[in-house]
Amino acid sequence: MQHPHLLHIFSPTKYVSPFDINMAYEAKFDAVIPYCNVELDEIQALTQDTIFSRSPEGVRRTGIFIGGREFDLALKMLAAARAAMVPPFAVSVMADPSGAITTAAAMVALAEHWARKKGGGDLRGRRVCVFGGTGPVGVCTALLAARCGADVAIVSHQGRGAALVAADRLSRAHDVRLDGLDGSSATAVRAWLPDIEVLFSAARAGVEVVDADTLQYGHRLAVIADANAVPPAGIAGVGVKDKGKALALADGHELSALGALAIGDIKYKVHTALLQQMYAAPSPVFLSHDEAFATARDIVARQKK
Repeated sequence: MQHPHLLHIFSPTKYVSPFDINMAYEAKFDAVIPYCNVELDEIQALTQDTIFSRSPEGVRRTGIFIGGREFDLALKMLAAARAAMVPPFAVSVMADPSGAITTAAAMVALAEHWARKKGGGDLRGRRVCVFGGTGPVGVCTALLAARCGADVAIVSHQGRGAALVAADRLSRAHDVRLDGLDGSSATAVRAWLPDIEVLFSAARAGVEVVDADTLQYGHRLAVIADANAVPPAGIAGVGVKDKGKALALADGHELSALGALAIGDIKYKVHTALLQQMYAAPSPVFLSHDEAFATARDIVARQKK
């Protein structure tokens, strides 16, 4: 085969996610080549081996995907790969560690959409909290929500002190303002939940972070979104297929629920669209959270519901 479409996957973990490999082949790449245990200082050499070994037409049909499990490390690796390009020897690069970027983009775009549908405008000025805010999905969710103008707080099961440390680190790295909240117990959550308008759960799979009784304290909640597809739900009462489903609290207050499969459907479409953009791009593109969110917003806006 002359000038095949090749995708090289660089990951700092001991294996490359089968999900990422499958997605790349679904996007029509002819071959997907995984690299494991890649360190940041190795990205330049790997990138230049990738670009200098092909003809100009071959370079156009070459891409690099950054995997792993850490959001900030993936962005650093993307930046290092981009800096290693020597035009016209340059290829497209996409970062999506653990699918976190495309998942977060889907979750925030859906929440924004359903917040508008409830008549309260988008996320700007809304009080938002993110459970699991120190993991890759939570970090990206908090960042995107803050970029939308929301008043965002990271929730930690280790207490407010740990949440504030994580919030400060993310704020400094990405020039946003984040707060921290105590998620160490139901009692702690019930103290601040009445002020929250949008609640995201990106906590560890199979862990309930908001039980049914605690949810009743969400008197101002407009949207709740749970990325956890493994029982029990991260947020009590949210079904994996919920796509803006109305959920009524005991006091009659109604909110919109978003489940993991509804979020996952948009995530899959965003991931596919970005890979296809790399595949077809006439010149190099560099894709991470901003591009993923713009794509998610467009996909959600074109939905019938």
